Amino acid sequence: MAQKQDKDRKSPKVRVVRVNLGWVFYALLIVSIGWMLFSNRGSQAEKVEWAQVEEMIKSGDVKEVKYVRNDYKGTVSLKPESVQKYAELYPGGVPPKSSPHFFFLTSTKFDPETTFAELNGSLPAERQVKLVIENDAKVWSGLLEWLFPMLLLIVFWVFMMRGMSRNMGVGAPGAGGGMNPFNVGKANGKLADKTKVNVTFKDVAGLYGAKEEVMEIVDFLKQPGKYTSLGGKIPKGALLVGPPGTGKTLLAKAVAGEANVPFFSISGSDFVEMFVGVGASRVRDLFAQAKEKAPCIVFIDEIDAVGRARGKNAGFSGNDERENTLNQLLTEMDGFGTNSGVIVLAATNRADILDKALMRAGRFDRQINVTLPDLNERKEIFQVHLNGLRLADNFDLEGIAKHTPGFSGADIANVCNEAALTAARKGKQTIDNQDFMDAVDRVVGGIERKKTIMSPEEKRLTAYHEAGHAVAGWLLPGCDPVLKVSIIPRGQALGLTWSLPDEKVMMSKTDLMDEMCCLVGGRIAEEIVNNGVPCTGALNDFERMTKMAYSMVTYYGMSEKVGNLSFYDSNGGSGFDLTKPYSEKTAELIDSEARRIVDEVTARTRKILTENWSGLEKLAQLLIEKEVIMADDIEAIFGPKAGKHGEARLKKDE
Repeated sequence: MAQKQDKDRKSPKVRVVRVNLGWVFYALLIVSIGWMLFSNRGSQAEKVEWAQVEEMIKSGDVKEVKYVRNDYKGTVSLKPESVQKYAELYPGGVPPKSSPHFFFLTSTKFDPETTFAELNGSLPAERQVKLVIENDAKVWSGLLEWLFPMLLLIVFWVFMMRGMSRNMGVGAPGAGGGMNPFNVGKANGKLADKTKVNVTFKDVAGLYGAKEEVMEIVDFLKQPGKYTSLGGKIPKGALLVGPPGTGKTLLAKAVAGEANVPFFSISGSDFVEMFVGVGASRVRDLFAQAKEKAPCIVFIDEIDAVGRARGKNAGFSGNDERENTLNQLLTEMDGFGTNSGVIVLAATNRADILDKALMRAGRFDRQINVTLPDLNERKEIFQVHLNGLRLADNFDLEGIAKHTPGFSGADIANVCNEAALTAARKGKQTIDNQDFMDAVDRVVGGIERKKTIMSPEEKRLTAYHEAGHAVAGWLLPGCDPVLKVSIIPRGQALGLTWSLPDEKVMMSKTDLMDEMCCLVGGRIAEEIVNNGVPCTGALNDFERMTKMAYSMVTYYGMSEKVGNLSFYDSNGGSGFDLTKPYSEKTAELIDSEARRIVDEVTARTRKILTENWSGLEKLAQLLIEKEVIMADDIEAIFGPKAGKHGEARLKKDE
């Protein structure tokens, strides 16, 4: 027994050599082409006229003549001793090594039997020529016409089937990749490899509430007994909802990195194709793969591409491909069949347009709101993105976090990168606070257009325009604190007034009116300094102010005449309605109320700026000189920013 084991151990291993049929096919093709090109490198038969053929026959140099009747073509074979006699008729004087040596063409009126009979009759017996007349059946050309296309189809079929067999490997997720038309209905979801996903919950800064809910799902998969012992059931799905750039996809990546279960990721647009039925087929295939690897997690990014509410696709019938795909998705998530062990995570920033059947409990049991980060969360996000940056010793993280309210995680990452590029552009060795401030300005307003040519009058009007914004925003308590004013062109704007928004979630009617006063302050300052002649610089201000006025009347119930009515459509379906949800009389009332609010705001702002005109002129002149002023410069002229009691100070000044 031991000797047998030693023999088996010493026996050489058989090496299997696999032959790639594709390379064999290419090699045969190259050999065939080479043989056709180089097999007949000698001289070919030369064309001559019938008169020359007659002279050759009369001279006794012709051995045989073959004539193809249906091609009206004849070939001439010379006697071996006579070949060199006609060498001068060939290019280079080299005759062919084998017959035929010449060929000639005739017309349809040529009668070979009669012509050769007369010609041989005039010659002695030893000079007479053998004539062979035949019809060319063209067997090979006919076969090639049929066989060559069939061979191409067979070769194409073999390569296609081999590609399909590679793509449809056992347990291979995303079998629909490649150029295989038979896999068009296969889901191309990617199975995350645990070794390749380096993102964990520690890498996700902020998002406290969202992380807790998602971590609970991961914990359930790791320790199911902890919850099932009390009779609890795992949620079947969780929907991540939030503005763009807040970290929804990053949170899903962290789930893939933390969970010890298979994780499929796919985009909502991957289900939608031009072929009918492909989307539903891909949904079935995705969940079939997921069930085989249960328990597992399926992440669908941008689910609104396929989960839009049914019946609201304008211009499409009820048999829309997107609706078929959604119906199949609804069935797979919670239909008649069991789907235990598969948890669906989805992300969208347009939850208002999703179908109600998709949002119900049993499909997406949880709707996790991923909101914009607050101050503490922004500090954590900055700390994540500051790793690897060479910062100055006096860098103030708290100050930069305070100066970026409303920034998403993606915006903060962009600010950090722009700050590094700005410092490198200036030739600095470290990145300081000013570089971050410049990066924030560039992200918000665009790059400075310092080479833009502005006339002195345009610069003067721009300075008064921005000073009007700054003065109104500084003196009114409901406005956000003004941080910086600039008349250096950025993007499409000739000047900008930066404010530092308070992180509040509710605004009163007074706050909205103050914000509108700040918006219209630029136009009023322009009119005062330009003798009542308006300019085109207030387009964006008027657009925002008009939307705010109509929102106060139609959405927030802030008009006494219209009352506590709201025509806001939270489902997003009003865009497909051709009629308004109110009568023409109500529409006229809404227009008159919006105009009344705008007129009231305009009159109030004009009064404030007129009473503080001397300070506004000082501020405008300072802007013309320095081009950029900060809040300290405004405070030196007008005093501290108006707080909650700022309105009382204005009334006292009156």
